[in-house]
Amino acid sequence: MKSAVETLNPTRVRLTVEVPFEELKPSLDAAYKKINQQVTVPGFRKGKIPARVIDQRFGRGAVLEEAVNDALPKFYTDAVNEGDLNPLGQPEVDITELKDGEVLAFTAEVDIRPALEIPDYSGIEVTVDAVEVTDEDVDKAVEQLRDRFASTTPVERAAAEGDVVTIDLEAKVDGEILEDGVAQGVSYTIGSGELLDGIDEAVTGLEAGSSSTFTSELKGGSAQGKEAEVKVDVTAVAARELPELDDDFAQLASEFDTLEELRADSRKRLEQSKVYEQATQAQEKVLDALLELVEVPIPEKLLEDEVNTRKHNLEHHQLGQMGMDLDGYLKIQGKTAEEFDAELREQAEKGIRTQFVLDELVNKEKLSVGQEELTEHLMRRAQSSGMSPDQFAQAVVEGGQVPMLVGEVARGKALAVVVEAATVKDTNGEVVDLEDEEEDGTAETVEAASEEPAPESGDAAAEGQEASEKAAKTGETGETGA
Repeated sequence: MKSAVETLNPTRVRLTVEVPFEELKPSLDAAYKKINQQVTVPGFRKGKIPARVIDQRFGRGAVLEEAVNDALPKFYTDAVNEGDLNPLGQPEVDITELKDGEVLAFTAEVDIRPALEIPDYSGIEVTVDAVEVTDEDVDKAVEQLRDRFASTTPVERAAAEGDVVTIDLEAKVDGEILEDGVAQGVSYTIGSGELLDGIDEAVTGLEAGSSSTFTSELKGGSAQGKEAEVKVDVTAVAARELPELDDDFAQLASEFDTLEELRADSRKRLEQSKVYEQATQAQEKVLDALLELVEVPIPEKLLEDEVNTRKHNLEHHQLGQMGMDLDGYLKIQGKTAEEFDAELREQAEKGIRTQFVLDELVNKEKLSVGQEELTEHLMRRAQSSGMSPDQFAQAVVEGGQVPMLVGEVARGKALAVVVEAATVKDTNGEVVDLEDEEEDGTAETVEAASEEPAPESGDAAAEGQEASEKAAKTGETGETGA
């Protein structure tokens, strides 16, 4: 076999391959054998039909077609290996010549990983937020803990902000009650923003046994995005009472004996969290600085496929689980379809550039992934997926995703090398030591840069989902399409 490589552009090549006919013999033999098992010829036992009879009855062309289809993948792979190429996706193959008994010739156009030059990255400098925990930060953390231990007491008065009301809801669109627009016995804290827009104003000032009607745009359900007339009946009002901030509360809410010890522990935890956030910020900024140093041509088809995959995952998995379609999501985000597509394309391009650059660094620095490193990464991925390590490992193996995980770890190690060589200072001008944080977080930073973003947990859609989950956990019935 002879092969030649023609570079069409930095990310695409054309292979020209010529195969002597004798190299097709194994595939020809296999073709005759396969046809033998599929056809019946009077006077011959199945599987014992001579080749000349098959040629006469079914045509030599059918045999050649079967043989070529069988042989092409091997010859293409041999040509790729001979050309030392890194193909991306499937090739476009064109048979240019097929002479029986003489020669098979074909061309194959395919996208390839571009050859990259990684410049000196030791001069990268980035600035990150300083790790500072204020008394106000500690106060807020303790207040959040205190809020979790609040108790409720039924009251016979009008509901006010902060009260917990038990309500029944009924939503109508165009005068018709929605099948999924009725909910009873829903517990709601006024001012929490966990249900429909306008509900706080509707229930404030109502006593048990009172009702009101308001208009709101539904965030989910069968009439998502439509204006609904919602009737709310208040069946009970309860005041929330917070425990006193004293040593007794510290003993109730933690393993500490005094409030001072609880506050000290809260400060320590906040500092640890901010250190982790600082390290993640440093990794992201160093990665961005590295990408700016390298010219990375991207195959257009690869980029289009990546954009389509991200869009499909968002529409059919992430948003689907939240009972929302793309139009509703864009409305909540305040984006046009064109703006969304442009952002998605930009994110997809960054993900591809990240992989190309860090993969090149893996090769340049001769980095490898040990079994222990792979296991640790698998454990972290399993935890974030909500699966047990055994379940996640089984899914990875059955899905043939082990190389993907190895690549994530390797790219994380490559980024760690760059972060270690970079100068990282905080906003106070102090040099930040990231040695303890690099190894744990770089794989996750790379993964985040390479994946499509999930809807943010702070947006209205996610808040509506969280409210539904809370209702389900407490045994409350129905959803209002909120």
